[in-house]
Amino acid sequence: MKDIGFHISLVGVAVILIWIGLFKFTPTEAKAIEPLVSNSPFMKWMYNIVSIHGVSKIIGTIEVITGLLLLLNYFTPYGGLVGGFLASATFIMTLSFIFTTPNAIEKIDGFILPDAFILKDIMALGISLTIFTKSFNEIYNQ
Repeated sequence: MKDIGFHISLVGVAVILIWIGLFKFTPTEAKAIEPLVSNSPFMKWMYNIVSIHGVSKIIGTIEVITGLLLLLNYFTPYGGLVGGFLASATFIMTLSFIFTTPNAIEKIDGFILPDAFILKDIMALGISLTIFTKSFNEIYNQ
């Protein structure tokens, strides 16, 4: 069962990254991520160089490549190593948006509620780190 869970997790994160990455090529998603990216101290500089749609395409390209690298894990652990690293970095970045985007955290009826769309990336980060670690161990602990 452990292996089944791992494979479902790996394919799930890869499909989500590819799917959302491709959506970044649309004007709708480019506009939707603008408040997140423009408030990020790590990413806002990109808008000084490239248009809103261009930034979204760059992010989308990175997400698609990351998802494909994760799937490459089935042929070589180096795909999982690089893909797991890039996916971990991606989800750390998206989780940082909770703290850098105005109104990303609300207080409703006494509950502190971070944006659930971003908060789910905690699971994806855990899966990505698992893929990275498993691939690292396959490569270096043969």
